[in-house]
Amino acid sequence: MRILTGTDIIEINRIKSSIEELGENFKNKIFTDKEIQYCESRRNAKYQHYAGRFAAKEAIFKAVSELLNNKFEISWRDGEILNDENGKPRVTIKNNILDEKIESIDISISHCKEYAVANVIIICK
Repeated sequence: MRILTGTDIIEINRIKSSIEELGENFKNKIFTDKEIQYCESRRNAKYQHYAGRFAAKEAIFKAVSELLNNKFEISWRDGEILNDENGKPRVTIKNNILDEKIESIDISISHCKEYAVANVIIICK
């Protein structure tokens, strides 16, 4: 069994600025439709949730980078982070290259007023 990890932290204002400056183009490049719907539903805390998901995607990229043999074979929207019925974030990878290499993914996201952080643990097949 092989275990991979990744972590990322980001300033929430950096994501807020990107969304305000680039609008739908930025959101649609990084986030899936369901992620956008979830973040927008958080109203006053939406930028914290966007930032948390951005950090989560960065953490995933860091963890899977060696599985991709240094080739950029995964896009921002290939990893979708949605909450389960208990509010715990869950990752779905929409990439056939990784499907055959990954057994399970566990992720944790946290945020405060200024920062969002995410940590991912991946169990390989």
